[in-house]
Formats: sequence, C-alpha cells, structure tokens
Amino acid sequence: MWAAARPEVGFPRLPGESDYRAQRDGYADAVGSQPPAPLSVRGAGVIVAVQGAIGLVLAAILLIRGLGGADQRVVNGFGTAAWFALIGGAVLAAGGAMLVGRRWGRGLAVFAELLLLPVAWYLAVGSHRVLVGVAVGIIALTVLTLLFSPAAVRWVAGGS
Repeated sequence: MWAAARPEVGFPRLPGESDYRAQRDGYADAVGSQPPAPLSVRGAGVIVAVQGAIGLVLAAILLIRGLGGADQRVVNGFGTAAWFALIGGAVLAAGGAMLVGRRWGRGLAVFAELLLLPVAWYLAVGSHRVLVGVAVGIIALTVLTLLFSPAAVRWVAGGS
C-alpha cells in the first residue's frame, strides 16, 4: 500500500500534497516545446555539420602524418591537428544542434562562417587558389544567408 501510493519514494502522499509527477511532466512539456527549426536553419545545419566533419578528417590526417614522421620544422602537425579537432568538433556539434532544432548551434555557426570569409579571401588572393577561395566564400555566404533569413531570425528570437 505504501509503495503503491508513491513508488518513487516509498511513502504515501500527504494530505494536501499535489501530484508532483503531473507538475513535473507539465513543466517538461512546457520547456521542451520549441517550434521546429525552419528549413533554412536545417539546411545550414547540414552544411555546417559537413564542415565540422571535414575539420575532424583533416585533424586525423595531420595526426597520422605527424605520427608517420612528417617534417615538423615548418608546421607542428600535432598542434594543428589539435586545433582542427577542437574547432571541427565544435562546428560539427553546432551543425548537429541546428539539425535537431537547438538554437545555441546558430551562434557557433555564424561565428565559424564569419571566420571562413577571410580564409576564403586569403585562399583566393594570397595563395592564388582562386577556385578554392571562391568556393569557400560562396559556401560561407550561403550559410550566413540561410542563418539570417527572416524565418531563421524569427525562430531564433523564439517565434514560430
């Protein structure tokens, strides 16, 4: 009888005590009820997640090269691999967050894309790899356009 009344604690409910499970479930429903992410945010999430995955692949390649004995005098492959792993993991997490409708991923994604714009400029102008630089720039601008679309701004502001 005692355990059946409140099996989670093993005590019966006291007179005047409300059913805390109903309150807890109502709270969880209220907190968990977010409008779904618009298509533009989910599309940007896919692109950002792919960028993060590419960063992690580059980190693995740099680590394997370093372990294989590649020359470390000019560039420290281990440090660069750690940097790509850290940034790639964060960008991948941001993309995944946007795919499942979490607003926090948008801020990281905007920051990452803004950082890619000068990288694209350097690739196109400083490194004379015009096609690669233009491609990186177009992708970064596309993601920024998707993340600042009216539907995405309404969504991140808490509207529908």
